[in-house]
Amino acid sequence: MSQNPFAGTWTYRSFRNDPTRPYGDEAKLYDYAKLYFGSGELVIYDTAIGQIEGQLTLRSDYAFKLQGYCTLGNPFTIRFQGVGNAPESMGQKYDYLGYLSPRWPNGMEQLPAILGTIVRTLRPDNPKLEGYVASWIAVKWD
Repeated sequence: MSQNPFAGTWTYRSFRNDPTRPYGDEAKLYDYAKLYFGSGELVIYDTAIGQIEGQLTLRSDYAFKLQGYCTLGNPFTIRFQGVGNAPESMGQKYDYLGYLSPRWPNGMEQLPAILGTIVRTLRPDNPKLEGYVASWIAVKWD
């Protein structure tokens, strides 16, 4: 078993930050699919404590090589950059910051989860998209 709490395979999902109220007439008409930003498989390799390497695959033609670091504390923190390494993502960069959700002492069926934010750092194909910030979560498979 790895000592790195982030090592493993995770289901990744990211969401647009939209402050639409969850009640009242706005909520009745709101299409929650608008919150979707991306989803895929996040694999974090079993590296030395403090290091992060991995792969985020959103589609077979849209994936990112990951490198960064983690700090062990309360909560554990992860910070990494994804660099496009598939045909549709080549040259793109995204930066991630996340926190490992602490375990509830009385929690039942709790799976490890990372909660954080993402910023679109580089989009050579469309620089107007750079700087966009979204939220993300990842839930561990194994």
